[in-house]
Amino acid sequence: MMSAYRIALLLLVTVFATEAFAAGYPERPIRMIVPFPPGGGTDILARMVANGLSETNGWQFVIDNRPGAGGNIGVELAAKAVPDGYTIAMGQTSNLAVNPNLYSSLPYDSLKDLTPVTLVSSMPIAIMVWTKAPYATLGELITAAKAKPNSLTLASTGHGTIGHLSGELLQRVAGVKFIHVPYKGAAQAFPDLLGGRLAVFHASVETALPQIQAGTIRALAVTAVKRVLALPGVPTVAESGYHGVEASTWFGLVVPARTPAPIVAHLSAATARVLSKPDMRERLVSAGEEVKIGPEAFAALLRGELAKWGMVVKEAGIRVE
Repeated sequence: MMSAYRIALLLLVTVFATEAFAAGYPERPIRMIVPFPPGGGTDILARMVANGLSETNGWQFVIDNRPGAGGNIGVELAAKAVPDGYTIAMGQTSNLAVNPNLYSSLPYDSLKDLTPVTLVSSMPIAIMVWTKAPYATLGELITAAKAKPNSLTLASTGHGTIGHLSGELLQRVAGVKFIHVPYKGAAQAFPDLLGGRLAVFHASVETALPQIQAGTIRALAVTAVKRVLALPGVPTVAESGYHGVEASTWFGLVVPARTPAPIVAHLSAATARVLSKPDMRERLVSAGEEVKIGPEAFAALLRGELAKWGMVVKEAGIRVE
């Protein structure tokens, strides 16, 4: 049986070994898995972070786009990678917090198979209508929905997306029922919204901004804790009288579980320095929410989001096989 002295010595050697490993990290290019196609929002954000880390630290990255199954394919690849710090992934709300509740089975566990590094960005949902629609406020929309149950349509960018689930959450809180219309993306939904064929559309503030600025749509509210800098005149859902409808599409870096703690801390600190640069802060915070940096904050958010969206998915009876 190993003595307490030998156990302590072994632990001490392990700590020094991992710290020494972190000190020389990275010694080769890092693979950043993006679970979505090139050119999309997740891909653009991942490349921004990778470029920032390259410029600040001289690190090299290989972007590996692995789309499919709502992001599950790329996240599974990251979860099963060697935990040496040379594989990281840009995860997000759907594949880390929603899909584990939405799919009957997943080849990974967000809490057991992955280690959070840090949040990168958080984009709330804009609840928007056509500018010619007869609703000037969220309250007016809810009143109309109550007057004609199951008659107004609520669009999202897909079944089980945060736009869809935030709509389900709003209906539960406000005591109304919309007809959900899932689209493949915002590009497909906007023509129907602008043509008056949809009552309301839930999509990220970033997606909605160009149309709002062009004056073609009106944002009734945002699903954020406080108002968004890019839309200072748009109230939150809570300010509109409906509490508990906070929802965001957030993005964060994850690594395989059992990646050495010094490596995780090193990655987190380096990313925090990149995100604190004025140009990055202006770009990310103006259309979204200020995020808390660090593995602990990300882990706490992930646990909370898994529970929250699990409840919404269960109560709404949403499943994807």
